[in-house]
Amino acid sequence: MSQKVPETIKNYIFEISATLERLPIKNIAQVVELLEEARLKAKRVFIFGNGGSAATASHLAADLSKGAISTGKARIKAFALTDNVPLITAWANDTAYENIFAEQLENFIEPGDVAIGISGSGNSPNVLKGMKVAKAKGATTIGFIGFDGGKLRELVDIHIVVPSHNMEQVEDIHLLLEHVITTCLREGA
Repeated sequence: MSQKVPETIKNYIFEISATLERLPIKNIAQVVELLEEARLKAKRVFIFGNGGSAATASHLAADLSKGAISTGKARIKAFALTDNVPLITAWANDTAYENIFAEQLENFIEPGDVAIGISGSGNSPNVLKGMKVAKAKGATTIGFIGFDGGKLRELVDIHIVVPSHNMEQVEDIHLLLEHVITTCLREGA
């Protein structure tokens, strides 16, 4: 094994640890409170992103729907807009890729629902357009973002910016965040 491999592993883990120390705990707690309120009011949660963030959106929807179940509480109604491939490709083909989330939200989102956009850069045009529709329809908006937050940071009601410019590490921490949030919701923290 090359000497470089262990050093790369050590550096990666060190960078993740340093980034975790800089996460905005207050904002994470606000997201937990908002999702708990959505649960109590029987509102829906719509989640979306591209690439690795699409996978995180699907994972978060599954964990909120199942992993956040808490005895004596209603279940969270969470949906990943990334999971209906025929609908995504229909909107992309017939209009433009930047419409794939906005057009789905036009059909489903209502006042009081929650929209969670996940974007490493905070500048994904389809995520930004989806958030604009969500806000116009009266939803509360949340951004899971990396880098400096991009345009999404200013567009959403609550943002969690992972302070890193390494996309893989931003995606790692977004996944960790969804697990922390789900655990808090399940355990009533």
